[in-house]
Amino acid sequence: MTLPAPSTVRGAGLIVAVQGAAALVMAAVLVVRAIAGADQHVVNGLGTAVWFVVVGGVVLAAGRALTLGKRWGRGLAVFAQLLLLPVAWYLTTGSHRPVFGIPLGAVALTVLILLFSPAALRWAGGDQRGPASSANGGPDSR
Repeated sequence: MTLPAPSTVRGAGLIVAVQGAAALVMAAVLVVRAIAGADQHVVNGLGTAVWFVVVGGVVLAAGRALTLGKRWGRGLAVFAQLLLLPVAWYLTTGSHRPVFGIPLGAVALTVLILLFSPAALRWAGGDQRGPASSANGGPDSR
């Protein structure tokens, strides 16, 4: 029996989907800038846009999966948040832009807290019948 996704997971999924959409918007901005003739000498805007499309698409898919109650999105969402934490730290300390770094870190931590809440852990663990369990009557079907 599959447990429905708790509200904490669906909420985290919504935030992660917004993060993915923001990355796709950034990709579009970079493409428009490149077409408009922005200097491509220091940073290749089109190459960076491709990176944002790939990452943004994956993060958006993970967020959508979580909002629909699919467990596979959780690992991708956690990984994305763990990648955002050092970015937030650098923005706050290294770039001296706490106005961007602190909110980014707060959002990433919020998603991690939601995805590691007791309800989310119960949901992610499924029915908890492992291979050594006496309740396990057959092969793992997850």
